[in-house]
Amino acid sequence: MNLIEVAPNTIFVRAEELGSKPSTLEQPTTLRERISSIDVLRGFALLGILVMNIDDFAAPEAGHDIPIGTAFVGPHAHLNLVILILKWVFFEGKMRAIFSMLFGAGVVLMTTRAEKRGGGGQIADIYLRRNMWLLLIGLLHGCLLWNGDILFTYAFTALLLLYPLRKLRAKTLLLAGTFISLVLATYALMQVTKTADDLSLHRKDALVAADRLAGRTITPEQKEIEAQWVKRVNQHKFTEADLQKEVTSAHAGYWTGVEHRLLHYVGPTAASFDLFNIIEFLGAMMMGMGLFKTGFLTAESSYTTYAWTAVIGFLLSVPLYVIGIWKVYASGFFFLDIEKWLYAPYYLPREAGALAIAAVVMIAIKSGVLRPLQHALAAVGQTALSNYLLTTVICQFIFLWGPWKLFGKLEYYQAEYVLLFVWAVNLIASPLWLRIFQFGPVEWLWRSLTYVKLQPMLKRRSA
Repeated sequence: MNLIEVAPNTIFVRAEELGSKPSTLEQPTTLRERISSIDVLRGFALLGILVMNIDDFAAPEAGHDIPIGTAFVGPHAHLNLVILILKWVFFEGKMRAIFSMLFGAGVVLMTTRAEKRGGGGQIADIYLRRNMWLLLIGLLHGCLLWNGDILFTYAFTALLLLYPLRKLRAKTLLLAGTFISLVLATYALMQVTKTADDLSLHRKDALVAADRLAGRTITPEQKEIEAQWVKRVNQHKFTEADLQKEVTSAHAGYWTGVEHRLLHYVGPTAASFDLFNIIEFLGAMMMGMGLFKTGFLTAESSYTTYAWTAVIGFLLSVPLYVIGIWKVYASGFFFLDIEKWLYAPYYLPREAGALAIAAVVMIAIKSGVLRPLQHALAAVGQTALSNYLLTTVICQFIFLWGPWKLFGKLEYYQAEYVLLFVWAVNLIASPLWLRIFQFGPVEWLWRSLTYVKLQPMLKRRSA
């Protein structure tokens, strides 16, 4: 979800690339230059995206958005329902949107700093290499570790579209990004016409059932309606046997998993480059570029701006998600209600909710409320790429590769215990690592590959 260090704490270029003696472009960004609010927000979002991803790590994909089985009828039904509501209201899609905004902001930040340091003529080459390597990292992550990778699509979007947009004015970027997001939301809403067809078929089937109950003769046309409805329901049915089949498949072994990911992840991604996600990311990235230029993402906007953003954003997003979850729950998680109340309007309030959450984080930073956690969150943000990959390894080890093999065995709420453990690792290990090193290990490798030169890893000790 997201996950890239978009505000690098160092920008390097080889001296020979500039055709002169080493310039300030080769020097690490000073602590005063680092925009800590972006680090904190990135760290917060990195932790937040695992709130949704933990369901993918813990159980078959069919249980990701709406858990199946006894989650909402067993002894912990109400706890599971509360967790589901909180996830959809505050995390689902919002963290990915924030990551995308930060990625876009990072394009402006990195290129602007490089140009100010005299490396403008080479920044396009650096940008190209940087994202080509990120593309490869994402591809390897998706094939070898987990098919939920987003780095590949992020890098492809950056290579294809972002670089020439960085010079646009903040207002233009914000308007264009918002327009793209609204077009995507409108397209998603238009898919409700498919649901309307299903609803019509469902009503016709109910009339046939009423005729059967009344003892009336059923016509061939009515039997055809029944057959069509049964077929439609079976397409969405996920039984306990289906669950066990997926669990057994997941436990088949590491290399079997790699083969599965190669067949189901690389093929479709290489063929279509996931056009829908590219459009989604592009809209949010452009908004992030504009927000960075206005100072919104660097805690430079006023309290009033952040407060109104939070209020309006939550008013636009929270009621829609709460009503949707309640409608779906009341229907017994009927697939038509899921499509109508959750999936169709999914993109409509997403950016509003993401901006509201980002605004709350900025208020917390400016007011000092986050001070006890701010250093740790910033460290997580500075090593976001390493933490993203580490999170995958930890979760895959706990659920699939290690001795416990918990995949498909935990109740819905129990997966949150693993979530808290991973958070603790991120928040404790990241500050400790950065006491000694300048970058996370993967960030260091990424920079070294980008600049075709090993970068200094250890922090310089003052005399």
